[in-house]
Amino acid sequence: MATKLQKSAADFLPRKRTLKTLREAARSCKGCDLYKNATQTVFGEGPETANVVFIGEQPGDQEDRQGHPFVGPAGRLLDKALAEARIPREQVYVTNAVKHFKWIWRGKRRLHQKPAIRQVTACRPWLEAELGVVGPKIVVCMGATVA
Repeated sequence: MATKLQKSAADFLPRKRTLKTLREAARSCKGCDLYKNATQTVFGEGPETANVVFIGEQPGDQEDRQGHPFVGPAGRLLDKALAEARIPREQVYVTNAVKHFKWIWRGKRRLHQKPAIRQVTACRPWLEAELGVVGPKIVVCMGATVA
């Protein structure tokens, strides 16, 4: 268990770990403060037997609104790259290092803000659990925060 001073998603992980149980448990995660302003938890998606996992930093505005990873501008870019590489998206698992969208208002838009290291660290147990269940052969880290 994490101390009161240092929250973590580890406190919310289910004993039985499948993508389904992890996804359900993540919905109630309060391992960091990002849940307070996010619309919802955006958990990873794809086959539990995927050989390749793509990891982004965090959900964006569209992902937060729709509840699915990589459905906004970054998702379109990923889809284009996968198509050019002839890799069907249905065969890969896509997720983020942080499961809630961190943002600030700028006029009428919600703009992405980089998550703090404490938020990335707090969310790390979800990512480790996902990787443990999927057991990919290849992990593609997209961005400095993920790497």
